[in-house]
Amino acid sequence: MGSAPLPKWASEPCIMGIDEAGRGPVLGPMVYGCLYCACSYQKTLTSLNFADSKTLKEEKREELFENLKADNCIGWEVDIIDPKELSAKMLKRVKINLNEISHNSAMGLVSRVLDIGVLLTEVYVDTVGDAEKYRIKLTERFPGIKFVVAKKADSLYPVVSGASIVAKVTRDRALRDWVLDETAEDMHRNFGSGYPGDPETKAWLDYHKHPVFGFPTLVRFSWGTCTSYSKDMVEVVWESDKLDEDGSSSGKRQLKLSNVGVSGYNRKSEDVESSGKGRSKFFQARKLELITEF
Repeated sequence: MGSAPLPKWASEPCIMGIDEAGRGPVLGPMVYGCLYCACSYQKTLTSLNFADSKTLKEEKREELFENLKADNCIGWEVDIIDPKELSAKMLKRVKINLNEISHNSAMGLVSRVLDIGVLLTEVYVDTVGDAEKYRIKLTERFPGIKFVVAKKADSLYPVVSGASIVAKVTRDRALRDWVLDETAEDMHRNFGSGYPGDPETKAWLDYHKHPVFGFPTLVRFSWGTCTSYSKDMVEVVWESDKLDEDGSSSGKRQLKLSNVGVSGYNRKSEDVESSGKGRSKFFQARKLELITEF
């Protein structure tokens, strides 16, 4: 991990497990975690009592995570995907869906471990989407590695169970220590589990929605869960410096978007006359305009 020298066992054939935590919640990051060790360490790994993190209490997960961190025969890595990044990718003009984000994260972890010099020969992954197509995709990207992609891999293979614990504890800590960017005086952190079906989470979303700015950055605003809250949001119009054919900016048009940023609604655009002259670059960059009436 980090700048620590690579252990001797990393030059032996190694096995890796990959799993995620936080795919379904509407709040907080999605975390991909991996655990790797020498293939010769597998029997010992089996005796460490790793299990699917969802079947363990928080205290046990924390204990196992600290144990694996202290084990010099185990390596691990995480990829923390911010809720803003998740929503931005899923709402791009050319959308990147959650499965693709997940695949890219898993492949990024494999690349990261290979790049530090670990001799990976086998990788076990909990499937996302079609297992066989995912296995082929991974094999084509990393032809020198044997991939096993299976449903419930976190309960079948101890190396994936360990990765599950890495991912789950990392996400739990990230959510617990999350610093809310927003400064509203009435904000609170009683958001429950973060899952859409949690009454406490739904109450938190309803309480913290804003008619103009939407939700706090903790929220994955691209989730369908957020759609029902958009009916109370106002329509926003801002100046858009539209480029002319010669590449210059006319500064005379506004872009009008309704229900932007929430999946499940159609975007409506309308051009509006606007001078746009003399505006500061600060305001141009943020598409802000001085108003005199409400």
